[in-house]
Amino acid sequence: MAFFSIKKKSLIVCMLACGLSAYAQNQDSLKTKTPPQEEDNVKYPQLQIKGLFQARYLVGMSKDVDVNGLHHTDGSGTDNNFMIKYMRVQVRAQISKRTEVVVLANLADFKNDPKSRVLENAYLKYTFNPKLAITVGQFRPWFGIEETYPIDIIKSLDWSNQYTEFGKLGWTSFQIGMSATGQLQLGEIPFQYAVSLVNGNGKNQINDNDNGKQYSTRLVFGLSKKYNFNVGLNGGIGEVFSKKVYALGVDLSSLIQFNPKWSLDMQLEAKQATNHVLYNSIAPELRPDNPDQYLIRGAYFLPNLRYEINHKNLSAFELSCRYEYLDTNFRMTSNPRQTITPMFGLEFLKNYGARIQLGVQFDRYKYQIENTSQYNNNLFIVQVQSRF
Repeated sequence: MAFFSIKKKSLIVCMLACGLSAYAQNQDSLKTKTPPQEEDNVKYPQLQIKGLFQARYLVGMSKDVDVNGLHHTDGSGTDNNFMIKYMRVQVRAQISKRTEVVVLANLADFKNDPKSRVLENAYLKYTFNPKLAITVGQFRPWFGIEETYPIDIIKSLDWSNQYTEFGKLGWTSFQIGMSATGQLQLGEIPFQYAVSLVNGNGKNQINDNDNGKQYSTRLVFGLSKKYNFNVGLNGGIGEVFSKKVYALGVDLSSLIQFNPKWSLDMQLEAKQATNHVLYNSIAPELRPDNPDQYLIRGAYFLPNLRYEINHKNLSAFELSCRYEYLDTNFRMTSNPRQTITPMFGLEFLKNYGARIQLGVQFDRYKYQIENTSQYNNNLFIVQVQSRF
């Protein structure tokens, strides 16, 4: 299938956005309007401030491998460490009935170079109705399960390895651009969609690093209300330094409520994409003309068993074990990474207001390479967090 030029793509996106806006306004006009006096009683802006603190203690259990997974033949690595992973502050301003502005910053990232960090979300969202909302700014475009919830309610230690890698490729994590999202009913089936257009070179960038853009779509079908069973389909195309790139993904999720106390949450996700970051890191005279010779492929399965205790000092406990498979270059120089992360968590305040997690991360590579992060290692983790 031939790709449109960037100008044609941009024109199509603008026409689509205008069409969706007009449709949403027409649909919304059919609803019973709120009496003017009721709207006048609401004072804007309405501010909401939230935060997250998350800290860890890490112990490397593999010889000559530091807590970041880097192997040292001279034994110079640090094998235990206290760290602050997140100190997030979020401000959400509802400036009108339909318009909100959101800012999210991770103050813990000041320990790194803050130029491309710290500021995470910075966007404006205008909601026409449940069927259509437009988001513009810096946000996480939907391209899988993990983009639909924040880090503080994740069922494992951290984001999956494939989420991190696809973020580097511009498909997940925080990106700059615009998105249209909404919820519909397809007969008896609940349906959600997201269509995004982003620069694709990450957050907090002064400019896009080329004239290409990345277009992605996520479709979610609710197939079983009883088991909260959803199927997600993800697809994207784009252009990076005048080369065509793509990404595909499929995911399944379910929440089975055995009784009021016991429940089982399951996620299964698989993705594949052009690894254009790796492709462009190779000298032009050495790399092939087609970037699809460099492909990344990953999958993970995450079951989480939860028991509601509802004691005044202990709300619930959870057991999870995520299995991951990731190969960042399976066509050219395949070296798959397999990661198993069993975790045990205690929730002291409802909705993860306060919790502690203990776990171990086991990393295994097909081929071990000395003095790199592609080396087998085991990592023990104690993690505490509080939401406010």
